[in-house]
Amino acid sequence: MPDPAAPVGALPASSLLQLIWLASPALPIGGFSYSEGIEAGVEWAGLATEAAASDWLVDQLHLTLARGDLSIVAQAIDTWRTQDTERLARLNAWVLQTRETAEFRLQTEQMGRSFVEWLKLHHDDVVASFDKMPVTYPIAFAFAASRTQATVRDGCLAFAFGWAENMTGAAVKCVPLGQSAGQRMLGRLAAEIPHAVDHAIALGDDDRQAFSPMLAVLSARHEAQYSRLFRS
Repeated sequence: MPDPAAPVGALPASSLLQLIWLASPALPIGGFSYSEGIEAGVEWAGLATEAAASDWLVDQLHLTLARGDLSIVAQAIDTWRTQDTERLARLNAWVLQTRETAEFRLQTEQMGRSFVEWLKLHHDDVVASFDKMPVTYPIAFAFAASRTQATVRDGCLAFAFGWAENMTGAAVKCVPLGQSAGQRMLGRLAAEIPHAVDHAIALGDDDRQAFSPMLAVLSARHEAQYSRLFRS
């Protein structure tokens, strides 16, 4: 039954809570164990201050996430709703084909696999949905978001904020920074996320890209980094 106190057009409470849940770093999918290049950046790219780490994450949001995985999430939410399995397979394959290092591929496969295991607790048909492909994290997230009444934009906002929380947490640990610095960085990312989401939603298949050579170089170096906290 709709909430009579909710504003007209508002997301139902159950769907809003589901999105908050999906974006939570506490979700048992291992997101906290990846820094996506930050740890290597500390050693080789001068990420030694709050300002440098904050600039790095804002750039990563707009230059890599928005133009790649976030756009995949946007397209996959509607594709799950229409059950276009052939298109889902193509979107999933794009994610796998654009991982430039072994650890980036490990991340999307491991988080996708763990997400599916978590989804099995809540959706009876999840096994049938994923039995024909090794699902990547953006595709698995889009499946969960598609089962709510959230718009595509709402789903992408949740995905991006979950990423921001994980990356801020990684920066706090490995720069290292204090919790107040982390909150300032997260606030800056939160202000940038709506624009990044709008850009991601507007991209077509021929506009997506995963070209971030400096990030790929740092990821490759991280694979052999002498001492490290994170898996990427």
